[in-house]
Amino acid sequence: MATLAEGPDALTGGKETPAPEAVVVRFAGDSGDGMQLTGGQFTLSTALAGNDLATFPDFPAEIRAPQGTLFGVSAFQINFGSTDIDTAGDQPDVLVAMNPAALKTNVGALKAGGLIIADTGEFNKRNLEKAKYDVSPFDDGSLEKWQVLAFDISALTLEAVKPFGLGNKEALRCKNMWTLGLALWMFDRDRQPLIDWLNAKFAKNKVLADANIAALNAGHAYGETAEIAGPLKQYHIAPVESEPGLYRTVTGAEAISLGLVAGAQLAELPLFFGGYPITPASAILHNLARLKEFGVTTFQAEDEIAAIASAIGASYAGQLGVTSSSGPGIALKGEAMGLAIITELPLVIVNSQRGGPSTGLPTKTEQSDLYQAVYGRNGDAPMPVIAARSASDCFECAIEACRIAVEYMTPVMLLTDGYIANAAEPWKVPDPASFTPFPAKFLEEKNGPNGELLPFARDEKGARPWIKAGTPGLMHRIGGIEKNPGTGNIDYSPASHQLMTDARRAKVDGVANSIPQQEVTLGEAGGKLAVVGWGSTYGPIHQAVRRARRKGLDVAHIHVRHIWPLPTNLGDLLKGYDKVLVPEMNTGQFKTVLRDQYLVDAKPLNKTSGQPFTIAEIEAAIEAALA
Repeated sequence: MATLAEGPDALTGGKETPAPEAVVVRFAGDSGDGMQLTGGQFTLSTALAGNDLATFPDFPAEIRAPQGTLFGVSAFQINFGSTDIDTAGDQPDVLVAMNPAALKTNVGALKAGGLIIADTGEFNKRNLEKAKYDVSPFDDGSLEKWQVLAFDISALTLEAVKPFGLGNKEALRCKNMWTLGLALWMFDRDRQPLIDWLNAKFAKNKVLADANIAALNAGHAYGETAEIAGPLKQYHIAPVESEPGLYRTVTGAEAISLGLVAGAQLAELPLFFGGYPITPASAILHNLARLKEFGVTTFQAEDEIAAIASAIGASYAGQLGVTSSSGPGIALKGEAMGLAIITELPLVIVNSQRGGPSTGLPTKTEQSDLYQAVYGRNGDAPMPVIAARSASDCFECAIEACRIAVEYMTPVMLLTDGYIANAAEPWKVPDPASFTPFPAKFLEEKNGPNGELLPFARDEKGARPWIKAGTPGLMHRIGGIEKNPGTGNIDYSPASHQLMTDARRAKVDGVANSIPQQEVTLGEAGGKLAVVGWGSTYGPIHQAVRRARRKGLDVAHIHVRHIWPLPTNLGDLLKGYDKVLVPEMNTGQFKTVLRDQYLVDAKPLNKTSGQPFTIAEIEAAIEAALA
């Protein structure tokens, strides 16, 4: 992939200079500087310009860290271009730093020759001390390998909004719009959608709307009129070639929410969501709460256990129960998951993984809950597990989770992570008619011999009948204690428990018969090296394998969606390669599953820094494996 900063003069070309295929921009500032909002609106303008894109919002863990400190920095990175974009980019080409702490924590990631845009108005003695600078980095030569454009954005913002009579504190809150205006000029973006958005956002406060619009326009005008010799130039990146259709930007949380609603519609069921706020899963509750017109009921419970228990109750009543959380909350839900498994009720559990254990890294990404998803319950309690690979993939994965839950009468866990939940990318809205319905079937009359009711009789898939509570004549016993294989009456005899344990396991194993065979995502079936991934490692693995193959290396990419049960052909597929490398953001959990199931010598490539893999890290591992 061509990138912006190919050398010290990479950012000096105007429109007459050949445009790069892709650019990586990172906005960074204090938590109160509005960097996520700035990045989100720049993403909107980029999508409207027709570029492909991927984003990476990076939040501090503290609710509100002290202003100007290193641990209070919030950043938003976007990779956009005229070619297919799979990741948010390894290294920024442009860093917009709103204060010294933002510069210090992010400049190390900037490409050599990249551009720093900094607000000198914030580089005062107090803020430099908070960022652990002895002297200003603009004076000590430490920024020599980058291009630097430093000027007083704070003062320029105050000047732009002076006519609106705002106090100094309120006026400085418009800095992010001034900066966004400059970025819109720099990348040849239309301001009108942002002006419309500001007017809508501050519809009840015209002064704030006009002040922010003035700041936006002032930043844009600065780019147009400033006589700056050097790095500040405008250039245009062409739209990506795309299939015709309706497109929108979507985050993983939004796509999951829409997919859950679509899954419930395909099952012809109302959707009940019981949730409890936890980072980064809370956005699913927020999104579903806006979709009541589609038969969605949302319930914010007092704790994690109540949230899942309410969803199980909804499924017992004949709705599609859904709950979500992150690692610590999933641990709390563990007992109730066992209840859903032993009662054999459909339930979708979304786990937006984050760094752990305990509170760990609440705003950082990780894939460390795979053992928890596959093995993490008391007793033999198997449960299907699916992993989404990207924000847009969450939609189809949510539908698939609903299908398996309904058709097999089982809870299903859908794994995402903090990166997927918050990241945004363009999504071609699919044709609803392209999805096959899987309408739920409820038992309405007794199903046994001699007029007997058998609530735990099984169909060809091993699923028991779904009986709505209150169905006349179908009163039955249900609960967490072991039961008779047919009648469901309490029966914890040795033979009964053996039969029920085997039946629950066979049912989940049988899910493999209704999922696709595993395909090779990139490369050939068989060869020297397979890089096997799951979840959000898709983008960096795919790009790294693509680069390695361009160098002539014999490597393939295999990406697994169905984590448990695994596709029936995966074992034979992996045995066709001399070596297997498994990159994952944990200490080697999926590697262990593959070794356990197939006795293949899968090698780990692990990362638990709270940050996604870079393409370069996986590319280096591929070269080392094949050396």
